[in-house]
Amino acid sequence: MDLFNKKERASAEVVVQDVVKVKKGERVLIIANPETSEIAQDLFTACSEAGALSTLMYQPSKTSFDNANPEVLAAIASNPDVCFSISNIKLGKDPAGAANPYKTEDGHEYTHIFDYLVDGKKTMRGAWTPGLTTEMMNRTAPIDYKELQGRCSKLGEYFEDVVSVHVTSPGGTDLIVPVDGRKLMFDDGDFSKPGLGGNIPAGEVFISPVVGGCQGTIVYDGSMTFSDGDSIIETPIVCNVENGFVSDIKGGAEAKRLLKTITEAETRALAYEKDGKLPEGQGAVYKKNARNIGELGIGLNPSARITGNMLEDEKAFRTCHFAIGENYDNDAPSLIHLDGVVREPTIVLTYRDGKERTILNGGELQIED
Repeated sequence: MDLFNKKERASAEVVVQDVVKVKKGERVLIIANPETSEIAQDLFTACSEAGALSTLMYQPSKTSFDNANPEVLAAIASNPDVCFSISNIKLGKDPAGAANPYKTEDGHEYTHIFDYLVDGKKTMRGAWTPGLTTEMMNRTAPIDYKELQGRCSKLGEYFEDVVSVHVTSPGGTDLIVPVDGRKLMFDDGDFSKPGLGGNIPAGEVFISPVVGGCQGTIVYDGSMTFSDGDSIIETPIVCNVENGFVSDIKGGAEAKRLLKTITEAETRALAYEKDGKLPEGQGAVYKKNARNIGELGIGLNPSARITGNMLEDEKAFRTCHFAIGENYDNDAPSLIHLDGVVREPTIVLTYRDGKERTILNGGELQIED
């Protein structure tokens, strides 16, 4: 085994032992594509060495609009203790869940069996890694998770009783983000209990804006997700946002790609309802939410950098990101969730009593010890 493979194997062991904390006798499902085989096999070996009952499945690479293979969805539905989605692009959609959402006892709906078991029933935990490469894993997985978790926890405290967030940047971003009643979520590298999960690499906090509330301008100048992949932005993408939805997109070639992706999601939403792939009346909802501002996130992984791979880019220090499309509070369903990175932001929180706190200043994290 050469040195690179040893590093990759060590990274897999970090994920299995320190992040997901796989235990002896647990059922572990690993879903991969041929392109992600090396990482998946190293995770399989690390899980097996931890005493888990491991299963490794392959399916073709999936895009944002593709369905997962039926056999993959059936395997997830068997409710393993842990599920790793090691996807080249996406895991794939759940057509049965989209047509007839899974419901929890408290009335929450989920359109994918994976989300239902992790976020809804909280009987499964896992990690999902769309676009993870061996080099990225070796560089960004072995970090100080206690330090990361401390930063996430402190930001969680700062977001308590916040009603709105003001984001500005040197590139021209100037957006008011209402978050009253929303909860800050963590991707802090602790996926050790049922109901927990996140990305590898880990390292962000994120929140779903109140639907219909964002107002202002986003200027994406880092990288962007499109239906055909992620790219570093050469010409900034300027998105005007009115009443929570993107109303206008300007820029160069990347702006055209973004508009094409959104338009495709809008068209497909109506077609899916017509074909019975979405419940009656949901086509218009999904179409509208293709322009929704679904997430504000802050990168916190010290080893991450902007490379044109969103899985890593959104974790980079000195950045924030906004997603267009579906949110994480499950009240704005969409066929897409397109992350875009903003460099060197300043982020100011406004509390219910009118007080303010700056948590990023020109990209510099402002956290008290």
